[in-house]
Amino acid sequence: MTNPAAPPESHAHTAAPPAHHGVSETTRLEAFSDGVFAIAITLLVLEIRPPTHAETHAIGLWAALASRWPSYLAYVVSFVTIGVMWANHHSIFQYIRRTDRAFVLLNVMLLLFISFLPYPTAVLADYLPEPAYRRIGALFYSGTLVVIALAYNAVWHYGVWRGRLLGHDADTNAVRTITYRYLFGPLLYGVSFVLAVFDAWLALAMHGFLMLFFALSERRTVVRRRHRES
Repeated sequence: MTNPAAPPESHAHTAAPPAHHGVSETTRLEAFSDGVFAIAITLLVLEIRPPTHAETHAIGLWAALASRWPSYLAYVVSFVTIGVMWANHHSIFQYIRRTDRAFVLLNVMLLLFISFLPYPTAVLADYLPEPAYRRIGALFYSGTLVVIALAYNAVWHYGVWRGRLLGHDADTNAVRTITYRYLFGPLLYGVSFVLAVFDAWLALAMHGFLMLFFALSERRTVVRRRHRES
């Protein structure tokens, strides 16, 4: 028997925190991107073809393996380049903590060009030994990286625009450093493209420099800047 004097049972529920309309977390996008990067970097080694039996019998196995030097060189350059791109892509999501549909599609476009990179790598490796065609191979390779740099800028600038996809605790100094560095990307890869018009080896040397440049941590740059200002 119920007590009529007892207070009525409360059915109130705790209010859920407001959600951002059309915005979600980045976990699935990061996992998908990591998979595409892994596939692209793995495909590079498939372009290093073993010597045929005819080559081996004609010049010996060691000489036939040594004749693949353009493939080894192109493999190393592209492997390190994609590796640095993956590291920087990982850094992006230390600051961008939310996504929306447009950001996802821009990221897919970036992955489209990155997964294409093994093809110009193979073209560069095949024609690097031939003076008549090596510049065209280097132009094709450098041009692909110009497009990738533009796609990187599109992803980053959309994500940080007005800070709407940034995490609430994002380091604004680091964000500013990445923004400045990415702005140089298309320009510097454009320099490699121009160099390829004149000399493929100069273009490859430029790519070596860019691997080191973009491998630098934005956090170290911020720390050095703060030391200078203090």
